[in-house]
Amino acid sequence: MHYPHVRKRLETSRRKQVKLPKVPESLLKRRKQAVASKEKAAKAAIANKKKQALKKKVIFKRAEKYVKEYRAKERNEIRLTRIAKKAGNFYVPAEPQMAFVIRIRGINGVHPKPRKVLQLFRLRQINNGVFIRLNKATLNMLKIAEPYVAWGVPNLKTVRELIYKRGYGKVNHQRIPLTDNAIIEKELGKRDIICMEDLIHEIFTNGPNFKYASNFLWPFKLSSPLGGWRRKYNHFNDGGDFGFRDTKIDALVRQMI
Repeated sequence: MHYPHVRKRLETSRRKQVKLPKVPESLLKRRKQAVASKEKAAKAAIANKKKQALKKKVIFKRAEKYVKEYRAKERNEIRLTRIAKKAGNFYVPAEPQMAFVIRIRGINGVHPKPRKVLQLFRLRQINNGVFIRLNKATLNMLKIAEPYVAWGVPNLKTVRELIYKRGYGKVNHQRIPLTDNAIIEKELGKRDIICMEDLIHEIFTNGPNFKYASNFLWPFKLSSPLGGWRRKYNHFNDGGDFGFRDTKIDALVRQMI
């Protein structure tokens, strides 16, 4: 028969014998850090979701504004044409400020001057295309390189199709597909170009940041036109391919996309 105080002593001695192993402090710290980082990541994800939602709204509003602008411009052109016709005159639209240039001939037998112009236009391969701003300097350069290029003034549909279907961006000297608006924002965000529609608008309207938008776009790699070229060594006006083709560039580009 055991007395209560003896039983207590036995129990305490057993407890001392069966000691639970202590959790290392480093492990506790790691667990604490893991919990803290999870909470931080969850908060960041929520904040990012809110930011993206706001950005989507901004992009949508901008796209809506651009559509209104394009329609207003189109209606204005029709109105002015009708007024001129009514008065028995002809309406002459403003001179184009932007063109799309496609290289149609290779490197063999190219004179140093046109070769240098093609390099400055970044047209280093056959069927490469770029958007350029039309001014006195570029028009003179186009005259020099004319036998090697086909160029014209594209419409909005052509610009949009080129950028959406064949558009690649230049990121750290690498050719990156434009699969996300974040790529455009990262490179051109400081120029207030944050999405595809901003990029299209800047190119099509020849905006103040046209140079940066055009340089960001990698030269378009196009296919040979369906049915092939007609005569590369004849001017477009003489039934050939090279030279200025005004709005008829749209039909050529659609064959090459």
